[in-house]
Formats: sequence, C-alpha cells, structure tokens
Amino acid sequence: MGTERPDVPVIAGEREMLRQFLDYHRSTLAWKCDGLTDEQLRERSMPPSTLTLLGLVRHMCEVERTWFRKVIAGEDITLVWSPVDDYQVAYDPTGATRAEAFTAWQAEVAHARRIEAEAESLDVVAHNARWGEDVSLRFVMLHLIHEYARHNGHADFLREGVDGVTGA
Repeated sequence: MGTERPDVPVIAGEREMLRQFLDYHRSTLAWKCDGLTDEQLRERSMPPSTLTLLGLVRHMCEVERTWFRKVIAGEDITLVWSPVDDYQVAYDPTGATRAEAFTAWQAEVAHARRIEAEAESLDVVAHNARWGEDVSLRFVMLHLIHEYARHNGHADFLREGVDGVTGA
C-alpha cells in the first residue's frame, strides 16, 4: 500500500506523542483505502453490516470537524453531509467518491492540526453541547485516537473482505 505512516516516538512529550499517535491512525485509515476503486471503497464486504471503507472516511471527516472546529474552536458549523447533525448520514456511501470523501476529510484534518497547534496547551477547555459538558483538548485528542483505532480495526476487516489484503 502506498500511504506512508509516520513513526510514533517511544520517548516524547505528551503533546508530541498525542499528535504523532493521531497522525499515525489518520494515515492508517488512508493506508487501508490505498489502491481501491470508488466501487470497492463503497463495497459492503461483511453483510448484514452496511459499513464501508468510504463510509468510515466520511464518518471520520465529521468526527474531526465536530471535535476540533465545533467544540474546541467554537465554530458555528454543521456537518459536511448532514445539516441536522445526523452522524449516520456519513456512513452511507451511495454515490460518494474517493475524491469527494478524501478532499473533505483531508481538509478537516488540516483544520484540526491548525486548531490544535494554535491552542495554548492540552488543558484548553471547551464546551461540548451535544454531551452537555466541558472537555479539554487533551480529552479530544485521546478521544480521536480511540475513535480512529476502533474504526481502523473495522477497516482491517473491510479491506480483507474487499480484496483479501491484510496488514497491520
């Protein structure tokens, strides 16, 4: 597969470690999609599940957008694929393309990196209206690492079901 995944340092400060682990997991999702056609990325390879690789990319776009732009930066935005904050809409890859999904996802990752880099510290606190509680940037980064790791496990099975490719 063609996507390069960054090495994660075994010794680093907390913020650098969180950044690198998050970027590693972002790259892993892209890596799992390498070399597949739009049709393969939309393939539901594990019936009765409707989950697809393209749906995962779209979902993670919404996750990045929500946690970094909406929660941490306080931007008044809606989701990319749902004006009513219905997170399930992103999972439906009907008519979606790699170009559309990856362009949106990569733009949100770039926003997230900028927002994180501009934050004074991991202790920056913002309000998550959906949950009705305050969260720190540290929590958001850890939550995103968890979210990517969980979905990358799904991506492993999906990719194997699509074309038999496996790998860590």
